[in-house]
Amino acid sequence: MLTFLVLAILQTEIRARFDHPIRELLELTGIAVILLGAVLLSARVIDRRPVSGFGLSLDREWWHSVAVGGLVATVINAGALVVSLGTGWATFGGVMQGSGDLPFLPALGVVFAYIAFAATWEEFIIRGAMLTNLAEGATGFVPRWMAIGLAVTVSTLVFAFLHGAKVTHLSQYGYYLIAGLILSGVYVLTGELALSIGFHVFYNFTQSAIFGLGHSQQTPELLAVDIVGPSRWVGEEGLVFVGFALLGGLLLLAYVRWRDGPLELSDRITTYNSR
Repeated sequence: MLTFLVLAILQTEIRARFDHPIRELLELTGIAVILLGAVLLSARVIDRRPVSGFGLSLDREWWHSVAVGGLVATVINAGALVVSLGTGWATFGGVMQGSGDLPFLPALGVVFAYIAFAATWEEFIIRGAMLTNLAEGATGFVPRWMAIGLAVTVSTLVFAFLHGAKVTHLSQYGYYLIAGLILSGVYVLTGELALSIGFHVFYNFTQSAIFGLGHSQQTPELLAVDIVGPSRWVGEEGLVFVGFALLGGLLLLAYVRWRDGPLELSDRITTYNSR
């Protein structure tokens, strides 16, 4: 939780003192340093476990899973764009817009790096560290499946709460609860954060920067789209995005089933391995 406080203070100071594009570059550097610091501090001092114990194996198969998660996220956001345009809830406004003072491709690169570090940081803190430690700690008191279920529930609630600034109605928390369950689900089934990170990074990036469907997150847009439909369907937490997020979760489960066989909770979630 200390990393959330540090990041909040850092962002507040940077946004008060610097303008675009220096602001984004400083925030990107800050998030990268905080992420690296959190991983190393947790591995060496707090948890005393190898980095791979947080679901960060970083081997070839791990990166392949990152790519699969990213592909699934890109496909479902493309589907959301098709539905939004087809129903008239969104209109097409052009290409390669909104990069500000930077050329489009460098601006897009900065946005991708920012989203990648931010999403990876969230996955490490919420799933890799919090969920893992909760599951390990509860295993000694309740059955293993219950310990994992408790850890998934608590970490998902924290994940949803952290996105509360975007919520204007209590029902909108459902979108973030579903997202949290999807990201936690593939983690506890595989013991790796690869699919969760890939999905999370490319979901945020392609939704806003590629397909122009972002709301609260202003980015350069490869496809510039104006959202004109009812917020219930195409708002920040609209039903179109909820539906395609659920589809993405099902596709991720199907991939895990195809790759690993029957869906089973990973032993790595409740087994502590010290350095």
